[in-house]
Amino acid sequence: MPYHRGLIICLGVPIVFLLLLGGLIFGGQAISAVKLDGEIQRALSTTLPNAGSAGDIELKNLQRVNNGYGYCGLYKTASSENGYASFFYNKINGRVTLDIASDRYESNCGLSSFC
Repeated sequence: MPYHRGLIICLGVPIVFLLLLGGLIFGGQAISAVKLDGEIQRALSTTLPNAGSAGDIELKNLQRVNNGYGYCGLYKTASSENGYASFFYNKINGRVTLDIASDRYESNCGLSSFC
């Protein structure tokens, strides 16, 4: 019996530690993704004139650009009849660009920036 206790301590404790560490890492990433969606939804709700609340905005196809300093994607408001529209979100200053012909959108979300 004493040999089994050592085996449990030598193998069980590191495995439990690694599982907890993995849970913390992946759980933290999931929480930060939810926070980012909320930030973008709040920025869009303040920018759009008839958006209502941040919960009324649906995000889709988020892509990280500029080494994580910006995000491109699609949004749709609950009252929208036209479907999804494109946007660029600057994570540094919290600014949303909705004009797809602007230099800011073209330089970050245009096709040439992904090639």
